[in-house]
Amino acid sequence: MIEWFTEAFEPAFMQRALLGGLIAVLATSLIGTWVVLRGLAFLGDALAHGVIPGIALAVLWGFSPIIGALVAAVVMSGLVSVVSSRGIVREDTGIGLLFVGMLSLGIIIVSRSQSFTTDVTTLLFGDVLGVTVDDLRGQAIAAAIVLVVTIALYRPFLALTFNRKKAATLGMRPALAQAAMLALLAVSIVASFEAIGTLLVFGLLVAPPATASLFVHRVPAIMMLAILFGSASVVIGLMVSYHHGTAGGATISGVAVALFFLCMSGREIAGSLRQRSLAT
Repeated sequence: MIEWFTEAFEPAFMQRALLGGLIAVLATSLIGTWVVLRGLAFLGDALAHGVIPGIALAVLWGFSPIIGALVAAVVMSGLVSVVSSRGIVREDTGIGLLFVGMLSLGIIIVSRSQSFTTDVTTLLFGDVLGVTVDDLRGQAIAAAIVLVVTIALYRPFLALTFNRKKAATLGMRPALAQAAMLALLAVSIVASFEAIGTLLVFGLLVAPPATASLFVHRVPAIMMLAILFGSASVVIGLMVSYHHGTAGGATISGVAVALFFLCMSGREIAGSLRQRSLAT
């Protein structure tokens, strides 16, 4: 077992992939906890796809995909806020329309590329085995921003999550807290898309915090446990990918989701056994 692990992470590209995955876990677990607690999974998924036009333009015009993704994420966050505040249609309807519209725009833009198939595959599913040192620097900066802002705005985020009206009465400005949370969500996606792709970043964003919430209920504890579950998903996913030739990003995301259902089933079985023992 130890040899199976050490062999997988001997190559330098696997070490970079591991580091990139762990940085992505840090960013997505912190903001993903708020996403799970507030029931914003659909919004997180939509925002993850909303960065695609910016990345597509970066691919087509030859500038940094991180810059393109960040600009697109800010635009998407602004559009979501506008749609949510207008009340013309239901919020989930507006988000769904933006989701499809931004995804379609991104694919249309990248279809102008000569290497369309390759670019779309990398765009949607990432290339964790192709993470470079420069990519890691960009990821680290984005993850640091998420960490610092999460700590600084912990109380406003907490109040917004559990009692928006009380947050307003306490002068915590829930509208600004909501905007900051959307911005952090965008930054966490930017910190993760090169490793696991825009289509699969949602797995790391939601699965580890959801799994952690099965065992603990305090927000800091959920965040810490989510980081542990996410890190385990990265390590296991990369080992499986290396030894069995599967897609790295998809394997990581799949392991994260599988861990959730495994833990949920384990809790239900343990609960049933406990009830039977009490009944006897």
